[in-house]
Parts: sequence; C-alpha cells; structure tokens
Amino acid sequence: MGGLVDGLMGLMDSTLAVGGWSLFALAILVGLALDMVGLFGNWIILGAAVIAWIATGFDHFGVWSLVFMGAFAVLGEVLETAFAGYGAKKFGGSKGSIVAALVGCILGAIAGTAIPIPLVGNLIGACLGAFVAAALYEYIKMEKQAGEAMWTGFGAALGKVGGLFAKLFCGIAMLAVAIFGF
Repeated sequence: MGGLVDGLMGLMDSTLAVGGWSLFALAILVGLALDMVGLFGNWIILGAAVIAWIATGFDHFGVWSLVFMGAFAVLGEVLETAFAGYGAKKFGGSKGSIVAALVGCILGAIAGTAIPIPLVGNLIGACLGAFVAAALYEYIKMEKQAGEAMWTGFGAALGKVGGLFAKLFCGIAMLAVAIFGF
C-alpha cells in the first residue's frame, strides 16, 4: 500500500510542478505581450518570478536575480515614458511639447480603452495622444505652423513606438536574468 501512496504523491508533485511552471511560462508570454502595447508586462514577469521563488522554497532565481529583474522593470517604464518626449524634442519640439507628449500618452492610453480591440486600443490611444498633445502644444502655445507642429507630434508618436520596443527589450532582458538565475 505504501508504494501506491508514494506513487500517487510523486504524480501529484509532478503535476503541480508542471502546472506551476506552465503558469509561469504563460505569465512571461502575457507580460511580453503587454509590453508590446505599453502596459505593465514587466511587472507581471517580476511578480511571476517572485511567486515562483516563494513557491519553490526560495530554490530558484534568488534575491539578486529578482533585484536585477526589478531594475529592468523600472528601466523599461522610464525608457517608454522618456522616448515619447525625446521623439518630440528630436523633431523640433520645445520642453513643453515633451511634457505634453507624456501627458498625451497617458490620457490617450486611457481613452484608447474605448476602442473595442483589447490592448490595441491602448496602444493606438497612447500614440495618438502623444501626437495630438505635442502637436497642439507646439501649434497653440509655441505658435508654430500646422506642418511644423504636426512634425513634432509625429516625432512624439514615433518616440512612443520606440519606447515600446525599449520596454519589450527590458522584458526580454528580465527573461534572460530569470533563465540565468534559475
């Protein structure tokens, strides 16, 4: 009878391990997908690693891996935010258009939730928000011609897309840290 119980316990342990690591992998994929649309994907990846660390009795990842993953999560957010402003500045915008682009990103992402395509609406809204806010600031406040103002807005939207790629790269770096820290 003891062999049957041991066999069932081993099967249950294996099933839980496979299920747990499958959920971990799913969290990584969801996190990277969310990064591509400017949402909080890197924080999901970090959260999944922390949960796996705790669930495995602190056997996997380790404190330093989690610290580096946290640093990459923060860096991803900073880069994503900064790139829209940088794009506006690089395309002739003033300091005010940089701030306007950042605010436009946030408001646009919120407004983008009205688009019935999940997550894509947020991305479209964030890019349009950066474009519109930077262009309007330059047109109204800085009294630039419409073409010049729209060029700055285009730079802000392009910078937002670049920021998304930078955030995704930070998510991939987090995955590499997780792999090496396993």
